[in-house]
Amino acid sequence: METTRHFTATVYLVHDGATALHPHPRLGIRIPPGGHVDRDELPHEAALREAREETGLDPTLVDDTEPVEAPAGETLPTPRHTMLYDINVNDDGEVGHQHIDSVFFAAVGSREIDPAGDDEVGPDAWAWYTPAELRAGDVDADTVAIGVEAIDAVAEAGGTDWGGGR
Repeated sequence: METTRHFTATVYLVHDGATALHPHPRLGIRIPPGGHVDRDELPHEAALREAREETGLDPTLVDDTEPVEAPAGETLPTPRHTMLYDINVNDDGEVGHQHIDSVFFAAVGSREIDPAGDDEVGPDAWAWYTPAELRAGDVDADTVAIGVEAIDAVAEAGGTDWGGGR
């Protein structure tokens, strides 16, 4: 069996010491905003687009990538993590579909979620999690670890009242 792989991008949105998660309808787990990288997008652009569509918030990427001077190029934001997730596994244990996920962190200026897309989960599906709530909740270990890291990174960058930007 051949494994199909898709590039995806995720962004942990942080405001006032908490990150936003929602239940994924098919997977049955709580996740941050994210989705597939379109053909004409870079991973960080996809992450920010997905966040805007899913939450209506305007995130500012927290990016500490050192620029490299390149006459015919530009330095792109480095994902905080690149994860490989098995999406479909058949009964024989063979993986049919995987996501190669670029994970970014961003600050947002409020917790007022108002999804922009018609097929998005409603605002009541979202919850904001502090590090203690992530650790105590029914959240997968990777989401807990990355969520806490995102909250710390945004705090270190000085971002609690951010909005708009790259």
